Amino acid sequence: MSYLLAIDSGNTTIKWGLHNGNDWHERGIVAQNQRLLLSQIWQDVPEPSAIIVSNVAGSSAEAALLNLFAIWKAIPHWISATAYQCGVRNHYSNPAQLGSDRWAALIAAWRMRQQGCLVVNVGTAMTVDTLSDRGEFLGGIILPGFNLMKQALANQTALLTLKEGRFQDFPVNTADAIHSGVVHALTGALDHMYTLLSANLGRDTLNCIISGGGAALLLPYIKIPTMIVDYLVLEGLKVIAQEKSEIVQ
Repeated sequence: MSYLLAIDSGNTTIKWGLHNGNDWHERGIVAQNQRLLLSQIWQDVPEPSAIIVSNVAGSSAEAALLNLFAIWKAIPHWISATAYQCGVRNHYSNPAQLGSDRWAALIAAWRMRQQGCLVVNVGTAMTVDTLSDRGEFLGGIILPGFNLMKQALANQTALLTLKEGRFQDFPVNTADAIHSGVVHALTGALDHMYTLLSANLGRDTLNCIISGGGAALLLPYIKIPTMIVDYLVLEGLKVIAQEKSEIVQ
């Protein structure tokens, strides 16, 4: 049996999955600062015949992954966004500048829904991307994620400190005020993009596909129809690999 190893190398974590052509044989996640653990984990998995990678964590992460891949014969394929792929048309002014993780997530979402939707990732940053009913990536926004917003407030404001808070409709202490404010900011951006896309498509029955480590924090406060997909980028990488015969033989 041949296996595809898909890698989603993000700013904070590395998600990986081994696909056997029918289903995910195994999936996992490690922190970027603990990626050497993968050398131990991968000793116990079947050798992949193909490797596909989305890396947005820079050259040091790429070099580290290359060292880890050296135990296998397969040559890794590093993806980047293109003008058109797997049914999705990229309307970025410079298509190659779109993050490879966002591109793979859009491709996965289109394969799942085949209609207009929001594609959201809540990680170090939160991205809210839009797909039309014809598979067009219309554009999207990037804003600081949950922890980044809280850290920015603590770093730039002398009297604010990072303490655990909880969401309140009317916060009466600083920790809850910060936590609730961040939730409002992120869900408010999501609601606004939903309104914009609904107006663009002429309907208000859109789905939102959400992924990322911070998705669970926001999910209770999102009012629009939402489906959570934990390994959305890996799903997109699988679709890309299956379409490219030079990756999967």
